[in-house]
Amino acid sequence: MVILSGVVAALHIGKLPPAIPLLQSELGVTLVEAGFLLSMVQLAGMLVGVLVGLAADGFGLRRSLLCGLGLLAVASGLGALARHPGALLALRAMEGMGVLMVALPAPSLIRQTVPALQLARKLGLWGAYMPTGTALALLVGPFVLGEVGWAGWWAALALLTTCMWGLAWSGLPRAPRVGAAVATPGLQPGQRVTVTLCRQSSVLNPSPADPSAWERLRQTLTARGPWLVALAFAMYSSQWLAVVGFLPSVYAQSGVSGQLAGVLTALVCAANILGNVGAGRLLQRGMPPKRLLYVGFLTMGLTAFLAFHPLTAQAPAWRYVSVVLFSAVGGVVPGTLFSLAVALAPTQRTVSTTVGWVQQCSSTGQFVGPPVVAWVAGLVGGWHWTWAATGAAALIGLLLVRQLPGVPDAPGAGH
Repeated sequence: MVILSGVVAALHIGKLPPAIPLLQSELGVTLVEAGFLLSMVQLAGMLVGVLVGLAADGFGLRRSLLCGLGLLAVASGLGALARHPGALLALRAMEGMGVLMVALPAPSLIRQTVPALQLARKLGLWGAYMPTGTALALLVGPFVLGEVGWAGWWAALALLTTCMWGLAWSGLPRAPRVGAAVATPGLQPGQRVTVTLCRQSSVLNPSPADPSAWERLRQTLTARGPWLVALAFAMYSSQWLAVVGFLPSVYAQSGVSGQLAGVLTALVCAANILGNVGAGRLLQRGMPPKRLLYVGFLTMGLTAFLAFHPLTAQAPAWRYVSVVLFSAVGGVVPGTLFSLAVALAPTQRTVSTTVGWVQQCSSTGQFVGPPVVAWVAGLVGGWHWTWAATGAAALIGLLLVRQLPGVPDAPGAGH
C-alpha cells in the first residue's frame, strides 16, 4: 500500500512530459518555462524537504502520507482549470509538497512493517516508485491527451489520487505491526531484534525519551553520511529527470508521433525499475554499496555521451539503446542510496529526517537539472551538448561516492 501510494504520487511528476507539446501550442509555454514546469514539482522538496521529514516523525507517518495524497488530488483538480502558465507553475509547486509528504514517511513505514531480512529488497522496490509512476504516465498519457486534452489528463489523475487516498485510509494500519522485526545498526549478520511498538509511536526509538525535533535535525545535519548520500542523490536525480523529462520533446522535434514518443520514453522509465529492484537484491546478497554506485554513475556518464553526441547522430537505434542503459543501470543508484539513507541515519528516530534531507537535495537536483539542460539546448541550438551537463553531474557523483567512508552493509544485507 505504501509503494502503491508512491507510484500514484509519481504519476503527477510523469504527467507533464507528454503534455509539453500541447501546453506549448495552447498556452504558449516556452522551452525554458517547460523546464521549470518539469522541475517546479521539486520546489517544496528543495526548500523544506528536511523540515517536512522532521515534521513527519512527529506528525505521524500514516497521517503525512494521507495528507500528501489529498494535496495532490486538490492541486491536480485545480490544475485542470488553469489557463495560464503562472497558475500551472504555482500548482506544480503545490503538487511537489504533496509528493514530498507521501515520499518522506514511506521508508520509515516500510522499515516498521517488514521483517529485517526483507528490508533491503523492499527498499529496493520502494526506490522504483518514481520510475514506475513516471513510466505509467508516459505510457498512458499520450492516449488520454489525445482523447480529452491536457486538462482532462489533470482531472483524471485527480480522481485516481482521490481513490488512492481512500484505499490508503482504509488499508494502512494506524500503528505498525506489533512485533515487527527491524534492522538495527550494530547487529551482526544473522541477528535480529523484535520490538513491541506503542500504538502512538511513529518511528522506533531505542531510548526512553524522544529527542526534540531540533535535536533530531541537529543529529542529521551534523553527520557526514547523510550529507554524502544526499548530495550523491542530487547528482543522480538532476541527470535522470533532465534526460527523461525532455525525451518526448526530443522525439517530437525528430518527427516521432506523440503516442510513439510516449511509449519509447515509458520504456526508458520502466528500465529504471530494473536497476532499483536489482540494487535491492544485490545489496541483500552482500554486494558492496560503493561498487554499485560506481557502476551506476560511470554508466550514466558514458551512455549520455553516446545518446546525445553528434558522433551517433546517424545511429538512432544505438542512441535509444544508450538511453535505455542510462536509465536501467543508473537505477542502481537510487536503490542503493535509499538503503544507505536508512543505514546511515544517526539514530532510528532520525530516519525520516535523514530521508527528508536526502529528498531535499534530490529535489534540488531535479529542480536545477531540466532548466540547465533546456538552457544549454537553447544556447547551442540543439540537444547535442546535453551529455556535457549530465556528465559533469555523473563525475561529481563519483567523487562523492569515493568520500563515503566505511559504508556499513545495507539493512538486511548478507542474508
